[in-house]
Amino acid sequence: MRRALVVGVDFYDGDGSLFGCVNDSFAVKAMLDKHADASFNFHVEHLTATGPTDPVNRRELRAAIVELFEGKGEVALLYFAGHGHIESTGGYICASDSQDGNDGIALAEIVTLANKSKFTNRVIILDSCHSGVAGGSALQQSAAEIEEGVTILTASTAEQYATEENDAGVFTTLLVDALGGAASNLVGDITPGGVYAHVDQSMGGWGQRPVFKTNVQSFVSLRRVQPPIEIGELRRIAEFFPTSGHRFQLDPSFEPERPSTHPQPALDVCAPDPVNTAKFAILQKYKSNGLVVPDAEHMWHAAMGSKTVRLTALGEHYRRLADKGLI
Repeated sequence: MRRALVVGVDFYDGDGSLFGCVNDSFAVKAMLDKHADASFNFHVEHLTATGPTDPVNRRELRAAIVELFEGKGEVALLYFAGHGHIESTGGYICASDSQDGNDGIALAEIVTLANKSKFTNRVIILDSCHSGVAGGSALQQSAAEIEEGVTILTASTAEQYATEENDAGVFTTLLVDALGGAASNLVGDITPGGVYAHVDQSMGGWGQRPVFKTNVQSFVSLRRVQPPIEIGELRRIAEFFPTSGHRFQLDPSFEPERPSTHPQPALDVCAPDPVNTAKFAILQKYKSNGLVVPDAEHMWHAAMGSKTVRLTALGEHYRRLADKGLI
Protein backbone atom coordinates (compact mmCIF):
# COMPACT_ATOMS: atom_id res chain seq x y z
CA MET A 1 0.00 0.00 0.00
CA ARG A 2 1.18 3.48 -0.91
CA ARG A 3 -0.92 6.07 0.90
CA ALA A 4 -0.73 9.88 0.87
CA LEU A 5 -2.60 12.63 2.69
CA VAL A 6 -2.33 15.94 0.83
CA VAL A 7 -3.62 19.06 2.61
CA GLY A 8 -3.89 22.67 1.41
CA VAL A 9 -5.34 25.31 3.74
CA ASP A 10 -5.96 28.80 2.36
CA PHE A 11 -8.92 29.75 4.55
CA TYR A 12 -8.52 30.68 8.22
CA ASP A 13 -11.25 32.00 10.54
CA GLY A 14 -9.02 34.89 11.57
CA ASP A 15 -7.31 37.45 9.35
CA GLY A 16 -4.47 35.20 8.17
CA SER A 17 -5.95 33.54 5.09
CA LEU A 18 -3.49 32.46 2.40
CA PHE A 19 -3.73 32.28 -1.40
CA GLY A 20 -1.54 29.56 -2.86
CA CYS A 21 -1.75 26.55 -0.54
CA VAL A 22 -4.77 24.91 -2.14
CA ASN A 23 -3.28 25.29 -5.62
CA ASP A 24 -0.03 23.85 -4.29
CA SER A 25 -1.87 20.85 -2.87
CA PHE A 26 -3.54 20.14 -6.22
CA ALA A 27 -0.15 20.27 -7.94
CA VAL A 28 1.36 17.84 -5.45
CA LYS A 29 -1.65 15.51 -5.67
CA ALA A 30 -1.36 15.41 -9.45
CA MET A 31 2.24 14.26 -9.12
CA LEU A 32 1.51 11.61 -6.48
CA ASP A 33 -1.61 10.16 -8.14
CA LYS A 34 0.24 8.66 -11.10
CA HIS A 35 3.72 7.83 -12.26
CA ALA A 36 4.92 9.59 -15.42
CA ASP A 37 3.69 6.66 -17.55
CA ALA A 38 0.18 7.13 -16.04
CA SER A 39 0.40 3.95 -13.96
CA PHE A 40 -1.00 4.06 -10.43
CA ASN A 41 1.19 5.50 -7.67
CA PHE A 42 -0.38 6.67 -4.37
CA HIS A 43 -3.86 6.32 -2.90
CA VAL A 44 -4.33 10.05 -2.21
CA GLU A 45 -6.70 11.60 0.33
CA HIS A 46 -7.01 15.32 -0.46
CA LEU A 47 -8.22 17.96 2.00
CA THR A 48 -8.59 21.61 0.97
CA ALA A 49 -9.88 24.73 2.68
CA THR A 50 -10.74 27.42 0.14
CA GLY A 51 -13.32 29.47 2.04
CA PRO A 52 -15.78 29.59 4.96
CA THR A 53 -18.03 26.97 3.36
CA ASP A 54 -15.33 24.29 3.21
CA PRO A 55 -12.81 24.72 6.07
CA VAL A 56 -10.43 22.04 7.27
CA ASN A 57 -10.85 22.11 11.02
CA ARG A 58 -8.45 20.71 13.58
CA ARG A 59 -10.54 17.67 14.46
CA GLU A 60 -10.87 16.65 10.80
CA LEU A 61 -7.20 17.24 10.06
CA ARG A 62 -5.97 15.35 13.11
CA ALA A 63 -8.25 12.40 12.39
CA ALA A 64 -6.96 12.22 8.81
CA ILE A 65 -3.33 12.25 9.98
CA VAL A 66 -4.01 9.52 12.53
CA GLU A 67 -5.68 7.40 9.85
CA LEU A 68 -2.81 7.99 7.41
CA PHE A 69 -0.26 6.33 9.68
CA GLU A 70 -2.50 3.44 10.77
CA GLY A 71 -2.15 0.01 9.19
CA LYS A 72 0.78 -1.38 7.23
CA GLY A 73 2.24 -0.77 3.80
CA GLU A 74 5.22 0.45 1.79
CA VAL A 75 4.93 4.19 2.34
CA ALA A 76 2.67 6.72 4.08
CA LEU A 77 3.23 10.33 3.00
CA LEU A 78 1.88 13.53 4.56
CA TYR A 79 2.02 16.82 2.64
CA PHE A 80 0.73 19.98 4.33
CA ALA A 81 0.62 23.53 2.97
CA GLY A 82 -0.73 26.21 5.27
CA HIS A 83 0.13 28.26 8.32
CA GLY A 84 2.69 27.08 10.83
CA HIS A 85 3.35 28.32 14.35
CA ILE A 86 6.20 28.01 16.83
CA GLU A 87 6.67 28.90 20.49
CA SER A 88 8.62 27.61 23.45
CA THR A 89 6.51 24.44 23.62
CA GLY A 90 7.26 23.48 20.02
CA GLY A 91 5.87 23.80 16.50
CA TYR A 92 2.35 23.40 15.10
CA ILE A 93 0.52 23.22 11.79
CA CYS A 94 -2.66 25.26 11.79
CA ALA A 95 -6.13 24.16 10.68
CA SER A 96 -8.84 26.61 9.55
CA ASP A 97 -10.22 27.06 13.07
CA SER A 98 -6.85 27.83 14.64
CA GLN A 99 -6.87 31.14 16.51
CA ASP A 100 -3.63 31.22 18.48
CA GLY A 101 -1.34 28.86 16.59
CA ASN A 102 -0.75 26.57 19.54
CA ASP A 103 -4.31 25.30 19.14
CA GLY A 104 -3.17 23.64 15.92
CA ILE A 105 -1.71 20.14 15.66
CA ALA A 106 1.65 19.74 17.34
CA LEU A 107 4.46 18.66 15.05
CA ALA A 108 5.75 16.52 17.90
CA GLU A 109 2.48 14.56 17.83
CA ILE A 110 2.68 14.09 14.04
CA VAL A 111 6.25 12.82 14.31
CA THR A 112 5.23 10.48 17.16
CA LEU A 113 2.47 9.04 14.97
CA ALA A 114 4.99 8.53 12.16
CA ASN A 115 7.55 7.01 14.52
CA LYS A 116 5.04 4.46 15.81
CA SER A 117 3.52 3.66 12.40
CA LYS A 118 4.01 0.17 10.96
CA PHE A 119 4.43 1.51 7.44
CA THR A 120 7.92 0.70 6.16
CA ASN A 121 8.50 4.31 5.06
CA ARG A 122 6.91 7.42 6.55
CA VAL A 123 7.48 10.71 4.76
CA ILE A 124 6.43 14.11 6.14
CA ILE A 125 6.60 17.12 3.79
CA LEU A 126 5.65 20.50 5.25
CA ASP A 127 5.32 23.81 3.40
CA SER A 128 4.59 25.96 6.44
CA CYS A 129 6.44 28.54 8.49
CA HIS A 130 8.85 27.27 11.15
CA SER A 131 8.33 23.68 9.99
CA GLY A 132 12.02 22.83 10.34
CA VAL A 133 11.40 22.28 14.05
CA ALA A 134 9.65 18.98 13.21
CA GLY A 135 11.51 15.93 14.45
CA GLY A 136 13.80 17.87 16.77
CA SER A 137 14.52 16.74 20.29
CA ALA A 138 12.36 18.40 22.96
CA LEU A 139 15.53 19.22 24.89
CA GLN A 140 17.96 19.85 22.04
CA GLN A 141 16.55 21.00 18.72
CA SER A 142 19.82 20.38 16.90
CA ALA A 143 19.31 16.65 17.50
CA ALA A 144 16.62 14.72 15.64
CA GLU A 145 14.38 12.12 17.27
CA ILE A 146 13.00 10.05 14.40
CA GLU A 147 12.71 6.30 14.14
CA GLU A 148 14.07 4.19 11.31
CA GLY A 149 12.01 4.64 8.15
CA VAL A 150 11.00 8.25 8.85
CA THR A 151 11.93 11.16 6.57
CA ILE A 152 11.03 14.81 7.12
CA LEU A 153 11.37 17.50 4.44
CA THR A 154 10.34 21.06 5.29
CA ALA A 155 10.16 24.36 3.47
CA SER A 156 12.11 26.34 6.06
CA THR A 157 14.06 26.16 9.28
CA ALA A 158 12.49 26.53 12.72
CA GLU A 159 13.26 30.26 12.65
CA GLN A 160 12.09 31.04 9.11
CA TYR A 161 8.87 31.80 7.27
CA ALA A 162 7.83 29.77 4.22
CA THR A 163 7.33 32.28 1.42
CA GLU A 164 5.00 32.44 -1.58
CA GLU A 165 5.63 33.89 -5.02
CA ASN A 166 2.95 34.29 -7.70
CA ASP A 167 0.36 32.66 -5.42
CA ALA A 168 2.45 29.50 -5.02
CA GLY A 169 4.82 28.34 -2.33
CA VAL A 170 8.47 28.70 -3.32
CA PHE A 171 9.22 25.33 -1.74
CA THR A 172 6.28 23.48 -3.30
CA THR A 173 7.04 24.88 -6.75
CA LEU A 174 10.46 23.24 -6.49
CA LEU A 175 8.95 20.10 -4.97
CA VAL A 176 6.59 19.68 -7.93
CA ASP A 177 9.45 20.37 -10.32
CA ALA A 178 11.47 17.63 -8.58
CA LEU A 179 8.60 15.12 -8.70
CA GLY A 180 8.06 15.99 -12.35
CA GLY A 181 11.49 14.60 -13.19
CA ALA A 182 14.09 17.21 -12.25
CA ALA A 183 15.18 15.06 -9.28
CA SER A 184 15.17 11.72 -11.12
CA ASN A 185 18.11 9.37 -10.96
CA LEU A 186 19.30 7.48 -14.03
CA VAL A 187 16.82 4.62 -13.55
CA GLY A 188 13.89 7.06 -13.37
CA ASP A 189 13.25 6.95 -9.61
CA ILE A 190 12.59 10.11 -7.60
CA THR A 191 13.55 9.66 -3.96
CA PRO A 192 13.24 12.01 -0.96
CA GLY A 193 17.00 12.51 -1.07
CA GLY A 194 16.84 13.50 -4.73
CA VAL A 195 13.97 15.89 -4.03
CA TYR A 196 15.90 17.55 -1.22
CA ALA A 197 19.03 17.90 -3.34
CA HIS A 198 17.03 19.62 -6.08
CA VAL A 199 15.24 21.98 -3.66
CA ASP A 200 18.42 22.71 -1.73
CA GLN A 201 20.43 23.61 -4.83
CA SER A 202 17.60 25.67 -6.32
CA MET A 203 17.03 27.77 -3.21
CA GLY A 204 20.68 28.75 -2.97
CA GLY A 205 22.53 29.78 0.15
CA TRP A 206 20.54 32.85 1.18
CA GLY A 207 17.06 33.39 2.56
CA GLN A 208 14.60 30.55 3.06
CA ARG A 209 16.34 27.22 3.52
CA PRO A 210 14.81 23.72 3.40
CA VAL A 211 15.43 21.18 6.16
CA PHE A 212 15.93 17.45 5.63
CA LYS A 213 15.94 14.84 8.39
CA THR A 214 15.95 11.13 7.71
CA ASN A 215 16.66 7.79 9.35
CA VAL A 216 16.52 5.19 6.59
CA GLN A 217 18.66 2.37 5.28
CA SER A 218 17.54 3.06 1.71
CA PHE A 219 15.31 5.67 0.11
CA VAL A 220 11.84 4.81 -1.13
CA SER A 221 10.86 5.94 -4.62
CA LEU A 222 8.15 8.60 -4.50
CA ARG A 223 7.52 8.60 -8.25
CA ARG A 224 8.87 7.08 -11.44
CA VAL A 225 9.60 8.95 -14.66
CA GLN A 226 11.10 8.01 -18.00
CA PRO A 227 14.81 7.45 -17.34
CA PRO A 228 17.23 9.56 -19.41
CA ILE A 229 18.98 6.37 -20.54
CA GLU A 230 17.13 3.21 -21.55
CA ILE A 231 17.60 0.69 -18.72
CA GLY A 232 19.02 -1.99 -21.02
CA GLU A 233 21.63 0.48 -22.27
CA LEU A 234 22.50 1.57 -18.73
CA ARG A 235 23.07 -2.07 -17.70
CA ARG A 236 25.70 -2.36 -20.46
CA ILE A 237 27.98 0.00 -18.56
CA ALA A 238 29.44 -3.07 -16.80
CA GLU A 239 30.05 -4.65 -20.22
CA PHE A 240 31.93 -1.61 -21.52
CA PHE A 241 33.81 -1.12 -18.24
CA PRO A 242 34.25 -4.61 -16.72
CA THR A 243 36.51 -3.45 -13.88
CA SER A 244 37.07 -0.34 -11.81
CA GLY A 245 39.49 2.02 -13.56
CA HIS A 246 39.01 0.36 -16.96
CA ARG A 247 39.41 2.64 -19.97
CA PHE A 248 37.36 1.93 -23.09
CA GLN A 249 39.49 2.13 -26.20
CA LEU A 250 38.07 4.04 -29.17
CA ASP A 251 39.20 4.32 -32.78
CA PRO A 252 37.78 6.01 -35.91
CA SER A 253 35.47 3.06 -36.60
CA PHE A 254 33.29 4.18 -33.65
CA GLU A 255 32.58 7.62 -35.15
CA PRO A 256 29.91 7.60 -37.89
CA GLU A 257 30.50 11.15 -39.10
CA ARG A 258 33.17 12.26 -41.51
CA PRO A 259 32.96 16.06 -42.10
CA SER A 260 32.37 16.74 -45.82
CA THR A 261 34.45 19.91 -45.63
CA HIS A 262 37.54 17.93 -44.68
CA PRO A 263 39.71 15.95 -47.09
CA GLN A 264 38.96 12.26 -47.33
CA PRO A 265 40.56 10.35 -44.44
CA ALA A 266 43.86 8.71 -45.10
CA LEU A 267 43.76 5.07 -46.15
CA ASP A 268 44.93 3.94 -42.70
CA VAL A 269 41.88 5.53 -40.99
CA CYS A 270 39.27 2.81 -40.68
CA ALA A 271 35.72 3.36 -41.90
CA PRO A 272 32.73 3.46 -39.54
CA ASP A 273 31.71 0.05 -38.23
CA PRO A 274 27.95 -0.41 -37.49
CA VAL A 275 28.60 -2.45 -34.33
CA ASN A 276 31.03 0.10 -32.97
CA THR A 277 28.93 3.14 -33.92
CA ALA A 278 26.00 1.58 -32.01
CA LYS A 279 28.26 1.26 -28.94
CA PHE A 280 29.48 4.82 -29.48
CA ALA A 281 25.89 6.11 -29.44
CA ILE A 282 25.43 4.56 -25.98
CA LEU A 283 28.73 6.02 -24.79
CA GLN A 284 27.54 9.43 -26.00
CA LYS A 285 24.47 9.04 -23.77
CA TYR A 286 26.73 8.12 -20.87
CA LYS A 287 28.73 11.27 -21.55
CA SER A 288 25.59 13.44 -21.64
CA ASN A 289 24.53 12.10 -18.24
CA GLY A 290 27.87 12.52 -16.52
CA LEU A 291 28.87 8.85 -16.46
CA VAL A 292 31.99 9.03 -18.65
CA VAL A 293 34.52 11.54 -19.89
CA PRO A 294 36.74 11.21 -22.97
CA ASP A 295 40.49 11.58 -22.79
CA ALA A 296 40.19 14.28 -25.43
CA GLU A 297 38.36 17.56 -25.92
CA HIS A 298 35.22 15.90 -27.30
CA MET A 299 33.98 12.37 -27.96
CA TRP A 300 34.50 12.93 -31.71
CA HIS A 301 38.16 13.77 -31.12
CA ALA A 302 38.54 10.77 -28.82
CA ALA A 303 37.28 8.42 -31.53
CA MET A 304 39.16 9.98 -34.43
CA GLY A 305 42.33 10.18 -32.35
CA SER A 306 42.02 6.61 -31.00
CA LYS A 307 41.81 7.86 -27.42
CA THR A 308 40.03 6.24 -24.47
CA VAL A 309 36.91 6.94 -22.42
CA ARG A 310 36.84 6.56 -18.62
CA LEU A 311 34.17 6.49 -15.95
CA THR A 312 33.39 9.38 -13.65
CA ALA A 313 32.68 8.74 -9.96
CA LEU A 314 28.98 8.62 -10.83
CA GLY A 315 29.69 6.23 -13.68
CA GLU A 316 31.65 3.94 -11.35
CA HIS A 317 28.65 3.91 -9.00
CA TYR A 318 26.34 2.72 -11.76
CA ARG A 319 28.97 0.25 -13.03
CA ARG A 320 29.01 -1.40 -9.61
CA LEU A 321 25.20 -1.53 -9.53
CA ALA A 322 25.08 -3.10 -12.99
CA ASP A 323 27.84 -5.55 -12.13
CA LYS A 324 25.86 -6.74 -9.08
CA GLY A 325 22.62 -7.03 -11.06
CA LEU A 326 21.00 -4.15 -9.13
CA ILE A 327 19.76 -2.21 -12.16
